[in-house]
Amino acid sequence: MNIWVIGNGESRRTFALNQIKDLTIGCNAVHRDFICDKFVAVDRRMVEEILRNDAVTNSAVYTRQDWYKEWCSDRVRSLPDLPFEGTDKVDKPFHWNSGPYAILLASMMLPQHIHLLGFDLWSVDGLVNNFYKDTSNYSNANSKKVMPDFWIYQLAKVFNHYSQIEFIQHQKQDWRIPDSWLAIKNLTIVYDIV
Repeated sequence: MNIWVIGNGESRRTFALNQIKDLTIGCNAVHRDFICDKFVAVDRRMVEEILRNDAVTNSAVYTRQDWYKEWCSDRVRSLPDLPFEGTDKVDKPFHWNSGPYAILLASMMLPQHIHLLGFDLWSVDGLVNNFYKDTSNYSNANSKKVMPDFWIYQLAKVFNHYSQIEFIQHQKQDWRIPDSWLAIKNLTIVYDIV
């Protein structure tokens, strides 16, 4: 089994999502453009937005354990416990956002391959790198970039914990892999985004 996890980095702008035939997990506002099998949203406003989209009535929505019961819907489900512990802020569940949680959720299904699309990490111009910037529930295009340190650390934890899964990161040719990821043997970078 293969799973595609679709993030919101701007690199996915030219990728035709409708060509994906495997199981899909979308982060946040991906539902505006593509109907995934599952969605992950750790922000209450985004959960509400997904639930209002009539096109995604068959898709499960995963959110934080602290508040998933606020919605009287069997579509809203709790994100899983983290399978590892740590004492630093970056290790606490509340400091995990939708992207790392979506990849963790996919990993717990134990597929052979997990494809990562739109997980850019870096800003190209010092400003926010998000496909949905300047839209409802998102920062405006002039907002400062988000520092990727937590994402880099958390994704590495998932990659290393699920060493039997091959993670395939789809990116543009000039994308820079984080130094801390260079030794991860089950991660492949495919430069196939135009």
